[in-house]
Amino acid sequence: MTLRGYLGTMAATSAVSWLGWIYVLVTVDPTSTNWLGFLLFYLSLFLALTGTSAIIGFMVRFIALKHELVFRQVNDAFRQSFLFALMMVAALYLLSQNLFSWLNAAFLVIALSLLEYFLISYRKQT
Repeated sequence: MTLRGYLGTMAATSAVSWLGWIYVLVTVDPTSTNWLGFLLFYLSLFLALTGTSAIIGFMVRFIALKHELVFRQVNDAFRQSFLFALMMVAALYLLSQNLFSWLNAAFLVIALSLLEYFLISYRKQT
């Protein structure tokens, strides 16, 4: 897949995900829905955040780090956007369950940072 194809596909799927999230936000009543409504809310938000932050992260990397290979920039941007979206959705879920505190937020950030460190060190070994 070419870079233009990747960016076009990612932009289109991100736009569809944002539209899906807005649709769920407008149509689903959180006081009367079951687990499926909440799953659709969090899943569409996760996909929208992942796609949008992957595109933004790649653009920043492409402008700032011109000496790296493009496919490595795409890989790093997508991995970090996935972890960022996971952190945001997990924080929102904790907040909805009245479990969000600074200690839980710190544990979440530390756990995802350790996962990122593991993924970076694993890539350098192969």
